[in-house]
Amino acid sequence: MDCDDEVMLTVRITAAERALLRDLARGQGGDVSGVAVDGLLEVIPALHDDGSALPLLRVLSRPAPCAVTLWLPAPIADLLPLLGERLVRTGGPSAGPASAALSAALRLWLAGDRAVLAAGLARLHGGCAARRLAGEAAVGGPVRIEVAA
Repeated sequence: MDCDDEVMLTVRITAAERALLRDLARGQGGDVSGVAVDGLLEVIPALHDDGSALPLLRVLSRPAPCAVTLWLPAPIADLLPLLGERLVRTGGPSAGPASAALSAALRLWLAGDRAVLAAGLARLHGGCAARRLAGEAAVGGPVRIEVAA
């Protein structure tokens, strides 16, 4: 993609969420932004009305000390201000609604079960990353996962 087709945004997440995001990305070739986009594609459709903003506001109310910069395709980034406006209408932060919406949506997705997240990514990419991340080989047995620092 050209730079014109991508938008850079910084999200605030916890250290545990950042570690999970990186682990999921390792299973998908190391692209943290790509994994975040996949997660957003899964969670944003479920946030279609004002009533769905409550879980996002709960996520935003928890401290998130880590900043992670992500590159998003412009069509995905274009959805975030709309979600941010919904958050503002329901009592969320008014500063940086797109970034706050991205943080909340990503954190909501990362709050899911690790194996389910990995399986969803594997389905999107047609691979077996979910089984590797969950510690199971394609033949059903346990595998040892070693991650280089």
